[in-house]
Amino acid sequence: MKNHHYKIITQWTGNKGTGTSGYRDYERSHTISTDNKTVIEGSSDPSFRGDKTKYNPEELFLSSLSSCHMLWYLHFCSEAGVIVMDYVDEATGIMEETAHGSGHFTEVTLFPIVTVPEESMVEKAKELHHKANEFCFIANSVNFTVKHIPTVLVK
Repeated sequence: MKNHHYKIITQWTGNKGTGTSGYRDYERSHTISTDNKTVIEGSSDPSFRGDKTKYNPEELFLSSLSSCHMLWYLHFCSEAGVIVMDYVDEATGIMEETAHGSGHFTEVTLFPIVTVPEESMVEKAKELHHKANEFCFIANSVNFTVKHIPTVLVK
């Protein structure tokens, strides 16, 4: 077994001068960074007083599931001789907020649209989504099933 270690820096940037003196007295803005990479500007969801122009943790969580699946999928396609010309996924997720204010994701569905150059690749292209789902590090780390409803186009 091999361990991989990751490090990010999350820094709150929303102090409007009085810190967290009151619930409405601070912004939820923050940055997410790591060495030699573009800084991501984050906030909370607008439902929780966040900035709608910045990514929120729920969107980043959803994007982690989507991109992990895509990267494994592309890997398995390249090994299987399935040539992917285009890949786009409009993933959706449902987070259930509890009566006491906490919450959790109950469902994520990936809707990958894959384009291949030949009709002979379509069935294998569809099938490899199952394998990608089995191998995805992020999907294997959550306590709910990550669904996928793929579409394969020939162009």
